Amino acid sequence: MDKLPFSKKDKVKVRFAPAPTGPLHIGGARTALFNYLFAKKVGGVFLLRIEDTDIKRSSPEWEKDIIENLKWLGIEWDEGPIRQSERKEIYRKYIEKLYEKGYLYWCFCSKEELEAKRQDQIARGEPPRYNGQCRNLTKKDIERFKKEGRKGVLRFKVPSKIIVFNDLIRGKIEFDTSLFGDFVVAKDFETPLYNLAVVIDDFEMKITHVIRGEDHLSNTPKQILIQEALGFPRPKYAHLPLILAPDRSKLSKRHGAIAVSEYRKMGYLPEALLNFIALLGWNPGTNEEIFSKKELIERFSLERVQKSGAVFNIKKLEWMNGYYIRKTSLEKLTQLCIPYLEEGRLIEKIEENKFKIKDTGREIDFEFLKKIISLFQERLKVLSEIKTLSDFFFKEKIEIDPKLLSWKGMGKEEIKESLEICLETLEKIEEKNWNKEKIREIMVKKAESKEKPDRGWLLWPFRVALTGKPASPPPFDIAEILGKKETLKRIKNAIWSLQL
Repeated sequence: MDKLPFSKKDKVKVRFAPAPTGPLHIGGARTALFNYLFAKKVGGVFLLRIEDTDIKRSSPEWEKDIIENLKWLGIEWDEGPIRQSERKEIYRKYIEKLYEKGYLYWCFCSKEELEAKRQDQIARGEPPRYNGQCRNLTKKDIERFKKEGRKGVLRFKVPSKIIVFNDLIRGKIEFDTSLFGDFVVAKDFETPLYNLAVVIDDFEMKITHVIRGEDHLSNTPKQILIQEALGFPRPKYAHLPLILAPDRSKLSKRHGAIAVSEYRKMGYLPEALLNFIALLGWNPGTNEEIFSKKELIERFSLERVQKSGAVFNIKKLEWMNGYYIRKTSLEKLTQLCIPYLEEGRLIEKIEENKFKIKDTGREIDFEFLKKIISLFQERLKVLSEIKTLSDFFFKEKIEIDPKLLSWKGMGKEEIKESLEICLETLEKIEEKNWNKEKIREIMVKKAESKEKPDRGWLLWPFRVALTGKPASPPPFDIAEILGKKETLKRIKNAIWSLQL
């Protein structure tokens, strides 16, 4: 267990604080998960805070996305969601306090002026930072600028010092404040910017640990300065490693940096995605890779979070999702697959557990779909694959590529002969005996009766005739589900296709 750097009477409290300016992504989900696991491990509290002070960019749509996908993943919060947009009066109290104590000052420099100074500093090889031009404005100067209609912001007076803090993942970290200069903390007395709002909220909400991405590391010294100015205690910090592409470059969309909702649409299971995200930067100290949420809570420790970047491997996620699909009950898996079959316009729901095949109008039930899904449970990597893997079950007519019917160079006449033998053999099976065991027994016996090197001469054209695909489940299982009439019809269709 992580050593708790505070009094035992203090309860651990962490927060996940996304800005609703876009959907929940993998990085945000991992931050939420690590906070959740840490809190649950030590019997603490996990709070959800929506940082929506940026009114122009924040959207109820993105807030809804964040909340829904956290719930879908099983990351439950104990408090919240608390919205910053509803806390203006609280912020005003602290902003006025900082201003009255001389920690803040009005700055009226325009964007153009600031950019010109920035470019000049870069040209001289200096780190770009505000030069304090407005630090000593008088009350008259401020009043004059406001009368002239100039827009101002409130900057924090940064003292020249070395900020030192202990990161629970990275150890001792030092920052020289002279490198970043006075920074903007509020647009006015009611609208704090990120660094100030975070400090006030973390204090008011009694946050003990701030666990967040490495990209926030540069914000930490600024927040510590504000904490010191307000006389707030300093929470413990832990900065998580970046998530990188397989080539260790910045993660992009083509590598998997897409929204959690997109993974959900593609048919990834929440248990699989949660398990996968947990291993992005954390390891249990063993070669184990499969963990339930309960097991993750028991095993999680910030001490085992790595400092270096965590590599995102989509193949590993697919493998993990396939594992969880195989562990899902057939009943539940069928329910999960139905929306994808509907989306692919293969079936249409007509009433509870009753469906219609769109192409043929034939009515089917849930049990029929279960039989189909059972054939693909071992093959599925994501649920959405069920549309293309199983579509041949729902088609009026199967398009056959004659070349695909060929087994090891068989010519048209050989394929035709093979299919005619299939037809003749299967016609002899009575309806009451039409099951995969009987079909396999008779077809394998027939395939082995000729002097051929293997059974593929008969079974390959048979399977392709039923599916039109180069790969599929065994033809015996498919024939059982299709039924005798449909099976024979498809073989005849394949024979006809050879004549085109």
